[in-house]
Amino acid sequence: MSVRIGKHEIGPEHPPFVIAEVSGNHNGELDRALAIVDAVAATGAQAVKLQTYRPDTITIDVDGPAFRLSDEHELWGGQNLYQLYERAHTPWEWHEPLFRRAREHGLEVFSSPFDPTAVELLESLDAPAYKIASSEIVDLPLIELCARTGKPLVISTGMASVAEIDAAVRTAREAGNDQLIVLGCTASYPAAPEESNLRGLPVLASVTDSLVGLSDHTPGLGAPVAAVALGACAIEKHVTLSRDDGGVDSAFSLEPAELAALVTETRRAWQALGRPVIGPKDSEREGLRLRRSLYVVEDVRAGEAVTERNVRSIRPAGGLAPAEITTVLGRSFRVDAPKGTPLTWDLL
Repeated sequence: MSVRIGKHEIGPEHPPFVIAEVSGNHNGELDRALAIVDAVAATGAQAVKLQTYRPDTITIDVDGPAFRLSDEHELWGGQNLYQLYERAHTPWEWHEPLFRRAREHGLEVFSSPFDPTAVELLESLDAPAYKIASSEIVDLPLIELCARTGKPLVISTGMASVAEIDAAVRTAREAGNDQLIVLGCTASYPAAPEESNLRGLPVLASVTDSLVGLSDHTPGLGAPVAAVALGACAIEKHVTLSRDDGGVDSAFSLEPAELAALVTETRRAWQALGRPVIGPKDSEREGLRLRRSLYVVEDVRAGEAVTERNVRSIRPAGGLAPAEITTVLGRSFRVDAPKGTPLTWDLL
């Protein structure tokens, strides 16, 4: 099973597909957004992702309790949704230069659309895939619209029940699209590592019959590396030029050097998975040659008894197994043997 996004094949037989999420870390500056794309390109990540909405396409300009985040929210406590999205959104006129810059670097570039007009914009830019954000997994008409483009769908599952995930996946497939990557996700910002429940990834793969990955909002690299060991084929992380510069998502975003480390370490984790076999590896041949065995460790003559003084377990291999020492002690040498001769049955 595999899914192709642009020139990249994604699946268990391929290195993890690392997606760098820009989100609102551009801080309202196109030049900063372009600089983030440049920085991502230098890390080895395969893709950069945007979010495509306007404040009016994701909410309405109303200031009531339902339209504010709770005061206890760690990053955005008490903020009005419309004002938050006004600050965080990526203006639509930025999309073309951002897509162009990413493609100049050889990056795949796609986005999370939040309404049909966003899909229309992204289709005009020939986006190679669509990301369904966690909160939008219940918007089945939006999923169907994205699926009918024929492009792969990357679906985040933060907050979703098994029934909601199943409905989203079925909607995409009934629209004729089976190019799906379903991401485990904890939709809290930042997320605590202990809430990641990475052992659920194989369950997610089983219930959706699709490739799985991780959209990660925890600090650091530990969760993504562990996710690869549990079957994740794609990893999504938010990225910023510098957390010290602030930004709506900066607190749970990686800086470029950290993103480069993520690419390296998730690839190493994937390489380390290997095959489900136990036994010597090709690279261990020299080590096998140097394993311990029984050797004659001082010159002996025919007729002498084998003792703990003239025969010992040493490196390298070539002689009898060390466990045979109790069998050979007290026997006699049949021939002369110089120091450094591997002990074999024909000497006794």
